[in-house]
Amino acid sequence: MDTPFRSSTFTASDGARLHVLEACPPGTAPGNAEPVIAFVPGWSMPAAIWRGQLLALGARHCVAALDPRGQGESEVTAGGYAIERRADDVREFIERYPRVVLVGWSLGALEALECVYRHGVAPLEGLVLVDASVGEDPPPAPGGSFLDALQNDRYAAIDDFVRAMFRTERPEVELSALVDGAMRMPLAASLSLFPRSVPREHWREIARAFPNPLLYVVTEEFAGQARSLQRNRPPTRIAVFGEAGHALFVDEADRFNAALMAFLAEIAGQPRSGERR
Repeated sequence: MDTPFRSSTFTASDGARLHVLEACPPGTAPGNAEPVIAFVPGWSMPAAIWRGQLLALGARHCVAALDPRGQGESEVTAGGYAIERRADDVREFIERYPRVVLVGWSLGALEALECVYRHGVAPLEGLVLVDASVGEDPPPAPGGSFLDALQNDRYAAIDDFVRAMFRTERPEVELSALVDGAMRMPLAASLSLFPRSVPREHWREIARAFPNPLLYVVTEEFAGQARSLQRNRPPTRIAVFGEAGHALFVDEADRFNAALMAFLAEIAGQPRSGERR
């Protein structure tokens, strides 16, 4: 990818090699002054899908994006695709930085919540959940048909899935790269990524209990859940992207980036843990 990002890897605690993209303004390093904005993509998608954020925000802030195991340029491991291990990977990704605002999209949002559940809040100064069901009402439609499609004709199912993520027209080479990248992971591993045995209430309880600033950015599909979370957790900030697809940060990158910047400004105006005003 012809970008100014720094590409690096780290070794997870189970030995997996995980790939990260980073960018910082000239003369700065991650965590020096402001929180690092750390991105986790969704099911089978690469870190590079956050390109619009890494380029635009990396000129002013330190940013980093994880290729989860089996995705992007990270190692396709023999195991470790359950939500618990993936949450540990997220933890090991963010603990490389002293202060973090974590942004998780779709499955990445659930992995971020599970990370909080398993490891606590530090070093998170804020959490951004992007277009994922977080256990609030109304529940989403059952997703069994997609799992069946993956097993019947995996390439066609992923191709349809990728194309449906966007409402804006995307270059064919970009779409093909996303599909081919998603095919790297073995079918059984890609199916095991879905935390189907976890009750919906699990995600709701974690989100409602999160003690630091939280932004929930959704399409119309999850607008009802966003309003419910805000009612039950009044400090929650929400934003509804009514004209965007599931990859709303691609379809409306400028608006999404502006929402992130406003959220960061809000965090900067609050005292850190242990400080008084």
